[in-house]
This record gives sequence, structure tokens and C-alpha cells, in this order.
Amino acid sequence: MKTQLIFATNNEHKIAEIRSVIGNDFSIITLQEAGITIDIPEPHETLEANASEKSRTIYQMTNQHCFSEDTGLEVTSLKGAPGVKSARYAGEGRDFQQNIDLLLKNLEGKSDRTARFRTVISLILDGREILFEGICEGRIATDQKGLQGFGYDPVFIPDGATKRFAEMTMDEKNKYSHRKKAVDKLIQYLQTKDL
Repeated sequence: MKTQLIFATNNEHKIAEIRSVIGNDFSIITLQEAGITIDIPEPHETLEANASEKSRTIYQMTNQHCFSEDTGLEVTSLKGAPGVKSARYAGEGRDFQQNIDLLLKNLEGKSDRTARFRTVISLILDGREILFEGICEGRIATDQKGLQGFGYDPVFIPDGATKRFAEMTMDEKNKYSHRKKAVDKLIQYLQTKDL
């Protein structure tokens, strides 16, 4: 029987990305599939603390193996912003188009457009927490292109690529993806455990 892990998110895009990477070794259950309807806050100043908050909350509720992740876009010339506030960059209740618009506005006139996506996964197995990190270096384009992906994908070009994430298929994106790198570490760790 496959090991079952609750993924502490309601974000359909993240679920699709992680399921595309994790393969058949493990069964990923979403919060909705686990019958959990709470919205877990992300009040902390670091990705690590927010990821931990989500996984610990779900572990306390279910006492089952679980993991969560938090991801931020860190732009060099904006001193790491939007970072941990990536999803709320333009303010609470805003959407990603407004976040992108604000990002491009804040980068006007700046020659350094280097940036990176950073994902932190918090895994809890039998009450013990382990963190995994994945980073994708790249740059912010001056305009938007593509309809795939989500978030800042229409303006982020990973190093070594000519297309934005939003122009890539899932397989193409996974060659560069910060989230895939973190999930790969998670899988490698899980495969060493007798679950």
C-alpha cells in the first residue's frame, strides 16, 4: 500500500505541480480530500515559519503524515521582495495580476532584474519535522507572456531558458522548477524511510 501524505494546501496549481513530480510511490491527499476546510494563516516573516505553521496545524488535527510548502519570489534589486508576501504583494484580497503589475512598476528603470523562486517544504512524519528547500534562479521580464502556470509565471524566465514559466508545459517547467527541486529532496528522504 502506498504511503499517504496530506498536503496542507487548497491551491489547485500547487497540487497539480506536486502530483506531476511525486509519481506513484506516494499518495497525496489534499485538505479538501481529507475533509479539512480550515484556511491556515501565513502570519510569519519567513517561508520556513509559514510552511511549519501549516504542517504542524494539520498534524495536530489529524496525527497523520503531512507536508506543506511556502514559496516566495525574491527579487534582488527589491531587496528580496516580495518574498514571503508574494501572494499578497499588492495587498490582502488582491489577485496575481495586480501583484505582477506592482512588481513590474517597482522594477521600472532598474537594470538588475535578477530574481529567484524559493520553495520551502515542511514535512512531518510521526511528529518530527524536516525542512527541504528548492531554488530556481532567473530574471523578471519587462512584459508578460504565456497562459500556463500561475502567480508570477508570466514574467519569470529561469536561468538557461528563453521562455517564461507561463509559456512552458508542466514537463518543461519541471526541468527548472524550485518546487520540483524541493519535492525531489522530499521524495529522496521518504524513500529512505520504512513507511
